[in-house]
Amino acid sequence: MTALGFLYPGHSGEDDYPRIEQLLGSDIRVDLVHTDIGEDAHRVDALLEMGSPRRLEAGVAELRLAGADAVVWACTSGSFVHGWDGAHAQVRALAQAAGLPASSTSFAFVHAAKELGVRRVSIGATYPDDVARLFGDFLGAAGIEVADVVSSGIITAAEVGTWTEAEVLALARAADRPDVEAVLLPDTALHTAAHIPALEKELGKPVLTANQVTIWEGLRLADRRVNAPELGALFTREPVVQA
Repeated sequence: MTALGFLYPGHSGEDDYPRIEQLLGSDIRVDLVHTDIGEDAHRVDALLEMGSPRRLEAGVAELRLAGADAVVWACTSGSFVHGWDGAHAQVRALAQAAGLPASSTSFAFVHAAKELGVRRVSIGATYPDDVARLFGDFLGAAGIEVADVVSSGIITAAEVGTWTEAEVLALARAADRPDVEAVLLPDTALHTAAHIPALEKELGKPVLTANQVTIWEGLRLADRRVNAPELGALFTREPVVQA
């Protein structure tokens, strides 16, 4: 049994996790602990506090006691808002507190893009523009070219969690460009687990979504590879050897 531990901020799109667990197979368990987010706001100061060590470490003991093999901070904005170096420090502190391999959704996007051999992407973000562009900067620091950033300007995760499949598809279409190799939808508050095949069929290319890559990152940390076509190209393709 492989047990994957996730620290999830508040309550919004967490339904994706049991849905994905069902697609992974009976020998993989997904353990989710909700962290206290403080203020629900896609605003830099609120996001910095949301991902602060004291808020993350509060949930670590529960995951450790559950027997998790790895832990992932299941939040994109609450990690990339710290910047490239700050996000690394955040993950190091989490690993030290947990005594386990650790990562975050922001790094999950980087590792997933490299897994697929993707070098040029566009971003369809639910966040306000200033926050969305910080994610573009984060990817740029990882050597991933960002062709465009489309922002929906939504302040709260609670509102994002109410989005329908039609709204998710509309965001992905708005972000797509003919010259990008993948479209990224960075918000773990956004329900996407049931929509990935439709998204990739519509765009004709890989679509990486926050909860999808977060689960994949947990598997990567636990040294597990799972074939799950319902979760898109990321879960079906062989690893790409980077030149």
